[in-house]
Amino acid sequence: MALILDSVGVTLGGRHVLADVSARLEPGRITAILGPNGAGKSSLVKAMAALLAHDGRVALDDRPVASLSPETRARRIGYLPQDATVHWNMRVAEIVALGRLPHRRAPFGESDADRTAIAAAMAATGTMAFADRLVGTLSGGERARVLLARVLAGAPEWLLADEPLASLDPAHQIDLLDRLRAVAASGAGVVVVLHDLVQAAREADDVLLLHQGRVAGFGLAGDVLTAARLAETFGVRVVMVEKAGRRLPVPIGRIGLVSEG
Repeated sequence: MALILDSVGVTLGGRHVLADVSARLEPGRITAILGPNGAGKSSLVKAMAALLAHDGRVALDDRPVASLSPETRARRIGYLPQDATVHWNMRVAEIVALGRLPHRRAPFGESDADRTAIAAAMAATGTMAFADRLVGTLSGGERARVLLARVLAGAPEWLLADEPLASLDPAHQIDLLDRLRAVAASGAGVVVVLHDLVQAAREADDVLLLHQGRVAGFGLAGDVLTAARLAETFGVRVVMVEKAGRRLPVPIGRIGLVSEG
C-alpha cells in the first residue's frame, strides 16, 4: 500500500516545522529524506508514524494512519528512532522479541512464526552472536543493530528509519543499507532519513528533499539530486561522479567560499 502525504504540516512550540508536505511513497522502494539540519526530517518521519500531531493527512492508501488502532499501526508501520537508547537492561534476544508483540494471539509464549521471524531478524543484522548479552553492555553501534532487528522481527509493511547510520562504522553502514534494500525487495516500503548525499544517490530509489520545512524536490533520486538543487538547498558545490550507472553528488565546498591550496 502506498504511503500518502497530503499537505502535512507540523507546529512545535508555536513554530511551523513543516508546511504543505505532499508526496506519494510507493512500497517496494527506498525513499530517502534529505535536508539541512532543522529542515523537519525527523518531525516528518514521526508524523508518518502517527507519533507527532500534524495537520493534513498521512494515509496508507485511503486509510489515515492515525485512525488505525495502536496494534494495527504497530503491525503495519515499523519505526526506528534516531536515538539508540534502550531503557530496559534486558537480554538482546528479549529486546528483539518485543518486535513480535503486535502479532501475538496469546498473552504468553512465542509461536513458531515468532521464533522464525526473530531468528531471521537477528541473522540479518548480525546480532545473533550477542543474543544473550544484556543490552546495557553493548556499544552504540551494536544497540542500533539490535533495535533494527526488533523492527525487522515485526515484518512491517513500512519501515521508517530516522538516521539509522549515525552510530555505525562504515562496514556496518553498508550492511544496514543492504538490509534496507532487502526489505524493499521483499515488497515493503522503506523510508530512511540520511545526511550523506552520496549514500542517498547510491541507495535510494526516490528522494524527498526538505528545505526550511517545505518540499524542495521529490522524485527519482537522479532527478532530485542535481548540482543546482543541492547548491540551493545545502549551500554546497558538488561534482557529479558516475558510478555503476548512477550519478553521485560529491560535495567539494561551500558556496561562496574559496578553498585554500
